[in-house]
Amino acid sequence: MSPTVRKRRLGAELRRLRIDSGMTGGQVAQRLLISQPKISRLENGHCAISPRDVRDLCALYGMTDQQVLGSLMRMAEESARQGWWNAYGDTPCSVYIGLESEARSIHCFAPMVIPGLLQTPAYAQTVIEETIPLVTAEQASNRLKVRLRRQHRIYDPTAPLRLSVVLDESTLRRVVGSPGLMREQLEHLNALSAEPHITVQVLPYAAGALPGVTGQFSILSFADNLEAEVVYLEGSTSDLYLEKRSDLEHYDLIHAHLQDRALSPENTRSFVTDIVGSYRGATP
Repeated sequence: MSPTVRKRRLGAELRRLRIDSGMTGGQVAQRLLISQPKISRLENGHCAISPRDVRDLCALYGMTDQQVLGSLMRMAEESARQGWWNAYGDTPCSVYIGLESEARSIHCFAPMVIPGLLQTPAYAQTVIEETIPLVTAEQASNRLKVRLRRQHRIYDPTAPLRLSVVLDESTLRRVVGSPGLMREQLEHLNALSAEPHITVQVLPYAAGALPGVTGQFSILSFADNLEAEVVYLEGSTSDLYLEKRSDLEHYDLIHAHLQDRALSPENTRSFVTDIVGSYRGATP
């Protein structure tokens, strides 16, 4: 389990204990002489929590089961460990990568470029080098290594990530790198889309205006009920994670709407094959 998910799971359990005790976040903050926003961050898994904090909170909530307390304190210790991606230096979107590594399924909409999990090495390298201002060669190399390592999830023979992607037609038409590179990427996309756990649909230009869509988003679902779903919105300088039920329902509805307007998986493969034909003869 990734440190990110451990923090979220621990926070959810502490929130449940607080609610069961009848205390509000403000009351807890007042009793422990800490800020109420810190209580909120702890319960949402947005910051690390020490075993001592867990002990103090459980004592305040009247939770005396030593076995449960020990389990929560071990979870706090494990949540402080670094994920595999930390070996590559300062990794952007590290919170998202932690969630992605434990997700059961991901539904996403990609209006600009092929999602990272489906990119070839050459396509990924070009996207990194051409879309990140002032990136150094070392940073680009590390980000490429992280992106390719993330793809292990979709090749896991025991528990492959279930992926459902809706691509805007522009992602197929936009020439990233060179025509030969695009041919290689689209052939790779078609090959992956034939896998039973990967669904790819293209939203053609003919689908017209799409109400409610403002950009790329991903909906991550988890096997554990404590984790439910998270909507991830990637930004240029910061990211946004939505967990409110109303937000989740909104994006679930949008993704379902996009799937209805998009080509079927079978027609998508034919559509992509036709575009590949326009690059025939080109080399990566």
